[in-house]
This record gives sequence, C-alpha cells and structure tokens, in this order.
Amino acid sequence: MKMNKKELGDFGENVAAYYLEKKGYTILKRNFRVKGGEIDIISAKDGIIAFTEVKTRSPDPLVNGFEAVTAAKRQMMIKTSEIYSRRYPHDFQPRFDIVWITVNNRKVVGFRYIENAFDASK
Repeated sequence: MKMNKKELGDFGENVAAYYLEKKGYTILKRNFRVKGGEIDIISAKDGIIAFTEVKTRSPDPLVNGFEAVTAAKRQMMIKTSEIYSRRYPHDFQPRFDIVWITVNNRKVVGFRYIENAFDASK
C-alpha cells in the first residue's frame, strides 16, 4: 500500500531522528512551528545545535531532496531557528542540515545527510 504524502514525511522524519540519535545527538524538538515556518528536527551534540530539514521522496522524484530546499525555504529555516533560539536560549553553535531520504514500499532505499548544508549568511 502506497503511503500518502504525510505518512511519507512522518516516516522520513522518524528515520532521520533515529539516525541522529544513533550518532549521539539529543533530539530537542520535532516539528517546531511558528508563524511562517517549521523546522523538522532540532538536535544538539558537542556544542552544536542542528536545525534539520527532512525531505522524503519516492524513487525517481522530479526534484531531489536538496533542490527542494530553495533559497526561500533556507531563509525561513534561518528565521525560525532565530525564533527558537530566543524562545529557548542556548550557547550552542547553530548548523543547518538537510537529509534526503528515498523510500520505496516502506523501505529506505536512499539516505544522504548533509551537515552544514548552508549557513545563515547565504
């Protein structure tokens, strides 16, 4: 049975959160939403706070997961991360990551995690 878009997204976010936990990250927040923005996963490890966008796709998408994170989406993530950091003050160094997960028949068939995929100056 094919997953709908929400199920596919939730599945991918669960896979990404599991990956981060296995790498020693603490998940601070999932689906942090503010007016005008959302960050899928916020995690921390070794003085870094990672704001992670998860893109889950079926095989052979028209737009790959990295291309789907447009300049506008990056700006939204930066603004949303600033709101998070004001709301939950911390001394971590921020980092923006993107994970692209390909799923076929409820199985992960592709996984790419890019640390520091972009920075706040871009």
